[in-house]
Amino acid sequence: MTQIDANIDGLVPSWLTLPDIAEKFDVEVTKVRQLIRDGQLIAVRRGENRVLQVPADFIGDGHIVKGLTGTLTLLRDDGYSDQEMLEWLFSPDPSLPGTPAQALSENRGTEVKRRAQALAL
Repeated sequence: MTQIDANIDGLVPSWLTLPDIAEKFDVEVTKVRQLIRDGQLIAVRRGENRVLQVPADFIGDGHIVKGLTGTLTLLRDDGYSDQEMLEWLFSPDPSLPGTPAQALSENRGTEVKRRAQALAL
């Protein structure tokens, strides 16, 4: 869990706290923390209070957005840090169009994974 860089903070449109996510998933906060430890979500410390938060685009209707976990795994395997993954996921990609995070939330995960795999080449 990383302290977020101001440039990346500006790329991410909105954030959710761990209790917010737990409520959406109807689980305890400890379960959300486990998802972060398992690498299924990225959480960063933000704000004056350094509260752990997750990009809201990673959360669908009661679940993690389809394709996110696999994409995070691919990026980690390529050696990306949490900061670099967030920057890649929230930076515009004209070939999508939009950002990889938007494409994932629109159920276009195959396109995003293809681009993540190409990064390793």
